[in-house]
Amino acid sequence: MSNNNNWFASWFDSPHYHILYKNRDFKEAEFFLQNLTEYLKPKPENKILDLACGAGRHSIFLNNLGYNVTGVDLSPNSIKTASESSKERLNFDVHDMREIYKENSFDFVLNMFTSFGYFESDEENVKMLNSVEKTLKPNGTFVLDFFNAEKVIRDLVKEETKEIEGVQFDLKRELVDGQIVKHIDFKDQKRTFSFQEKVQAISLSDFENLFSHTGLKIIATFGDYSLNEFDSNNSDRLIIVAKK
Repeated sequence: MSNNNNWFASWFDSPHYHILYKNRDFKEAEFFLQNLTEYLKPKPENKILDLACGAGRHSIFLNNLGYNVTGVDLSPNSIKTASESSKERLNFDVHDMREIYKENSFDFVLNMFTSFGYFESDEENVKMLNSVEKTLKPNGTFVLDFFNAEKVIRDLVKEETKEIEGVQFDLKRELVDGQIVKHIDFKDQKRTFSFQEKVQAISLSDFENLFSHTGLKIIATFGDYSLNEFDSNNSDRLIIVAKK
């Protein structure tokens, strides 16, 4: 098992990561992106950066809606898959989101589907947000889509088993030092694998504190993919819209 701080570098690059999450609800994701673009109203000439884009499904969908999109991700395997769909106004690149990606170049930066909170420290979180701010053009917009930590902690599913493509994944979740830790154990072809996912349980007030150390100003929050108001007790998501 990888115990280093960058657990995500090895797990997200593993083929089993894509097997475990292959049944993610892309209709829901597309519904969200449709609502989000109606709310943000990007112009055809605007540039959108999909930060931590994975295998690029959402970048591709945004491009199909007519937008100029660049997707970046830390995982070379994911970007290799995504790049098979590259075309004019749709590009992909391997990139660590803690670093600036092309200063003052994008009108919108999107960080979708809980692709934040993987780092060990608030310093790294602030570094990532500052990199977003520098990547945005003046007056640019950042959208961060996270889970509602308060509800997730309350409803935490401690143990479950999933069988996908003949692989049985044993999943255990616990709250440790403010992080939701998911232990993922499975066997494949007689080999045993163990991975961990760790995501900081960041509340809205925590985010407000993080953003206060950056040049980004929170202008709106939503609680679901229909863009209803955020309610810390009942909302499934915490979607933050911020301006440079």
